[in-house]
Order: sequence, then C-alpha cells, then structure tokens
Amino acid sequence: MVDHARAARMAKRIQEIVASAIERQIKDRRLELVTITDTRVTGDLHDATVYYTVRGKDLNSEPDLDQAAEALHRAKGQLRKIVGDQLSVRFTPTLSFEFDAVPEASAHMEELLERARQRDAELAKLKENARPAGDANPYKTSGEEE
Repeated sequence: MVDHARAARMAKRIQEIVASAIERQIKDRRLELVTITDTRVTGDLHDATVYYTVRGKDLNSEPDLDQAAEALHRAKGQLRKIVGDQLSVRFTPTLSFEFDAVPEASAHMEELLERARQRDAELAKLKENARPAGDANPYKTSGEEE
C-alpha cells in the first residue's frame, strides 16, 4: 500500500539533507552554484529523484550544466550515505539527479505574458481615439428612404 503522505515527508527531508550536504559536506567546487529545487520519492520509498538548477558565475555567463551533472554523479554515493545516516529508515532510497528546467520555462512564460500586457496597453491607447469606420447607424430601417 502506498502512503503518499509519508513519501512526501520523506521527499522533503531528503531535499533538506541533500541541499545541506552539498553546501557543507561535499567538497567539490563544481557544486557551489547548484541549488536543489525539489525531490520526489516513489510510492515504495526505494527511489528518490532530486531536481536541481545551476546558476552562472555572474549575470552574463551561462551555467556549466555538464560539470554540475558530473559532480552530482560522482557525489551520489556519498550523498546517499549522508541521507541514510540522517533519515533513519530501514532502506535508504537510491538517488538520481535531474536538471530542473521549470525556472527557465517560468521565466520564458513571464516574458511572453509581459509582451502580451504591453501589446494590450498599446491597443487600449489606440482604442481611446478610434471612431467607427462607417455611419453611426449602419442598419437601415424600413421607414427610411434611400
């Protein structure tokens, strides 16, 4: 039987442990700009997927995703050991790491929405001074003469 509440609690705890371990215990410079964003645990509590993002060194530089993925892959065993020590469960879940593209997709969506808002404002400005193209009453009634 699957206990979704327990899986969610375990996922949250694993996220906290992995983020703390990357920050304080894992000595790899490639992980300095890695942020743990989410964790999902399967219903049987045997597998955990840890989602991460990577920042660039400054605003103009692109993050090195390959280096971060390699560093996480190399630290996977050590991170699983740390998670097992702090989680206190019979079976420590296996860890897999996935790049989280949600922040980039969200930023792109915000950019599109902002462009749509600007276009709506432009159309509202044009609408203020607009006049109908034809007569004021374009429909003829039966009593009118042509």
